Amino acid sequence: MKPKKLLIITYYWPPAGGPGVQRWLKFVKYLPDFGIEPIVYVPENPSYPIIDENLISEVSKKAIIIKRPIMEPYGFAAFFSKNKTKKISSGIIPNTKKQSFLDKMLLWIRGNVFIPDARVLWVKPSVSFLEKYILENNIETIITSGPPHSLHLIGLELKKKCNINWLADFRDPWTTIGYHKALKLSSFAAHKHKKLEHQVLNSADVIIVTSESTKTEFQSITSKPIQVITNGYDIENIGKQKLDSKFSLAHIGSLLSERNPKFLWQCLSELIYENPLFEANFELKLIGALSPDVLDSIHDFGLSKYINNLGYVSHREALEQQRKSQVLLLIEINSEETKSIIPGKLFEYMVSERPIIGIGPEGADFSKILKETNTGIFVNYDEKEKLKSTVENYFKEFLEGNLSSNAVGLQNYSRENLTKQLVGILPIS
Repeated sequence: MKPKKLLIITYYWPPAGGPGVQRWLKFVKYLPDFGIEPIVYVPENPSYPIIDENLISEVSKKAIIIKRPIMEPYGFAAFFSKNKTKKISSGIIPNTKKQSFLDKMLLWIRGNVFIPDARVLWVKPSVSFLEKYILENNIETIITSGPPHSLHLIGLELKKKCNINWLADFRDPWTTIGYHKALKLSSFAAHKHKKLEHQVLNSADVIIVTSESTKTEFQSITSKPIQVITNGYDIENIGKQKLDSKFSLAHIGSLLSERNPKFLWQCLSELIYENPLFEANFELKLIGALSPDVLDSIHDFGLSKYINNLGYVSHREALEQQRKSQVLLLIEINSEETKSIIPGKLFEYMVSERPIIGIGPEGADFSKILKETNTGIFVNYDEKEKLKSTVENYFKEFLEGNLSSNAVGLQNYSRENLTKQLVGILPIS
């Protein structure tokens, strides 16, 4: 039986690194097992803030990859400051009190000139190319994945022109995303974002989201069907890793200015002062992009000498480090808007067999997953004593040689099972 064709429009694709690439890289890996031929449309010359060449080898040989040129303003903006441009494009926004005139200018341009985002210039040429491609190749269904949410505008136009089945996949919310308020939006720009969001949510045939909270949020905007398909974990060919000899607390991923849990740094500082044994064994392992504000806070609490800052590493090395670390830190911004965010690395954490300390706003969606799978402890930003006692208990288990995680129900979050869910909602007979 001939496979059914599915056109996937996404921005992040190998050699892009970071969490944004994993979702569709893995869906594409398993779609052929369900009789679906994935055709992936991606930019030919993107400005990716993070590169991981190792991910190229993970692209399915059964997928058709189409690349078309993109014009991005980040290339021009780098003329003024390559470093600042790279940070903004990756979501690292400087603390308001520390923003230079150039910072403010770049943020204002990003928020008010390029709506909904800096990849909007790719919409028109992509629609022109894909309209013809869809007709010539008898494609009946497309999926757009955002952010960047400008890719949903490609879907919006193709829906009008080709009357095609369209699924809009939201890896993150749109107008309620944490950094949205930092973009210095004018009232006109804010209104335009809302208008575009409304058009997309009411024009797509199916909306896909990664959390129940985002589903609830979108249900107030549209009556279109909304399906929750979380991110997940894949079976990785990584052998057993030798655990760190020290009591390592590891955070893997970006720590932005607002993702700065000062009460955690305070707890660790107190434990170092109160317990010489803790001080002798403790290591704070940081892997990924770090905001200067976070590093300043860590320094202010006297923790600099305990840091093992590995910077950005390949996805494979990140998985190895997860399995080596004694305890894994999962940190989300403390705000109402971030309750719906379920970090993609949570699912890789869960299969690492290491206990997780989750920190986030009260009622965060990922707190329920930690509890259901018995993979860690969640604390909100008002629970300093609970956080401190959790670290103390894990340290005690470390000294006794029995610090581990006893997870349950993880199969629900396997990439293969999630792809099966995706195929179940595709309008492909």
